[in-house]
Amino acid sequence: MIILLSLILASFNMGNRNGVIAQPQKPHIIFILADDLGWNDVSFHGSKQIPTPNIDALAYDGIILNNYYVSPICTPTRSAILTGRYPIHTGQQVSTILGSCPYGVPLNETLMPQYLSKQGYASHAIGKWHLGMFTKEYTPLYRGFDTHYGYLLGHQDYYDHTAESAAGYWGYDMRRNLTVDRSATNHYATDLFTDEAVSVINRHDKNKPLFLYLAHLATHSANSYSPLQAPQKYLDKVKHIKHEKRRQFGGMAVGLDESVGVIVKALHDNNMLDNSIIVFSTDNGGPASGFDLNYANNFPLRGVKDTLWEGGVRGVGFIWSRLLKNMHRVSNQMMHITDWLPTLYEAAGGDVKKLIKPDGVSLWSALSEDAPSPRTEMLHNIDDVRHIAALRSGDWKLRLGHTYGGNWDSWYAPPQVDDDSAAPLHLFRSPLSKILAQPTPPPNWSDVVISCGPKPANASSNCQPTRTACLFNIRDDPCEFNNVAASHPDKVQELMGRLAAYNATQVKPANKPIDPKSNPKYYGYVWTWWKTLDEDGKESYIQEGFNSIPASSKNMNKFQKPKTSDL
Repeated sequence: MIILLSLILASFNMGNRNGVIAQPQKPHIIFILADDLGWNDVSFHGSKQIPTPNIDALAYDGIILNNYYVSPICTPTRSAILTGRYPIHTGQQVSTILGSCPYGVPLNETLMPQYLSKQGYASHAIGKWHLGMFTKEYTPLYRGFDTHYGYLLGHQDYYDHTAESAAGYWGYDMRRNLTVDRSATNHYATDLFTDEAVSVINRHDKNKPLFLYLAHLATHSANSYSPLQAPQKYLDKVKHIKHEKRRQFGGMAVGLDESVGVIVKALHDNNMLDNSIIVFSTDNGGPASGFDLNYANNFPLRGVKDTLWEGGVRGVGFIWSRLLKNMHRVSNQMMHITDWLPTLYEAAGGDVKKLIKPDGVSLWSALSEDAPSPRTEMLHNIDDVRHIAALRSGDWKLRLGHTYGGNWDSWYAPPQVDDDSAAPLHLFRSPLSKILAQPTPPPNWSDVVISCGPKPANASSNCQPTRTACLFNIRDDPCEFNNVAASHPDKVQELMGRLAAYNATQVKPANKPIDPKSNPKYYGYVWTWWKTLDEDGKESYIQEGFNSIPASSKNMNKFQKPKTSDL
């Protein structure tokens, strides 16, 4: 008895030196954001074309988010992740931030790394930014991140790391923190970002919690003259795909999958995995069948990236952590991209009541306990420039207007869907099976395989959203075959009222026209910030001569529609 008591006291004193009781370490948070990855581009959704064994293994062992929604395009999603707020509340609801446009996510918005720093986190950003860069104050190191390795625009070449943007501007875009990094040239972007992530993990002070935000370039298109790029080592795993562009896309997706496997192994090797939360998400639906010069796929969902159909907003996503009580399952709990900030902040020990005007809600307890989601409604977007809007409430979805004249409102099957297009079985085996507990499909895995049956003859014509609102029951009709507005007028009226309520809270879009003085040719053909801010927030051009040159009314004051490669 005396010996036992002595051991208990010794144990207590070890955790109570200087009168301080040891607290459990906060979890490491690893957020992996894929770019333009479609619903049908991962094998854990049932696709047999592109093998993603590492992503699959994590998803199977964790919680597959089967009722999870993102914004339809890059910048709005990234702003929603980091602020926890709808794009209509941060001014990011219209298109994306072009490299030549002088605006960004407002500086009075608090971002996830700034919140997490109050919880003692070291925060590192890798890869794509795309939240503003016309002054350095809008870039990652001024928004809460300790380091950043990556690029500031919305895309780049995977090898030479140049980016073309609207108005024909072109320049190099790769930095380590605030310094241009030329050493990246001729090295494949996905591998560079993976190596950087491993380096961050290896050198991290294990006594502090880590927030790693890895926003991959993959699987976004590169520049228009060479949009789909993958090294042979990844192409070798998709050589069964005969369609050249789909095969190139497949190689890019394989590289993304390999990255996930390498990062999980690095966490395991550093004894950090058991205390980690890993989130994997796409930023929007896939640009299918040549949209944005890409060959992602969302089938059987309707639409593509930058549309408010399910193919544009229903996201590939999962969460993995041994801190969650109920894993190895498919979740049908409603979740929106804005929910990540409060969810992860609660997991980190933060008080979500201290978040500033969040639109997101914390699902940490609901996910862990497999309890009903606290979210029952979400706004997909309101864009008054293009006259589009969509809202989900319970099983019901209301949508108005369309993008691209309705030319991308269809259902796009992947090319070459036959037995010959299936990857060999050995490519679906993951080395993570030695690390994870249950890297095989969960018992309710069939829930993720969407099957809508035969498409009705009037599926393409029964919804005319520029004339009147369309209504779909997403639980029963995830493929959006049947517009049921005529038979449910009360539900349409109810949701139109909810949409009006959201619209009343909308702030003015932050978009500003292209500034010719941003042209990289003035800065050695490097994309960089071209303005400064003084203490009062007044903007001035970095190049003194520009401050006395009047803006061209032709170039400065006309809204220019971006090329799809800018999206």
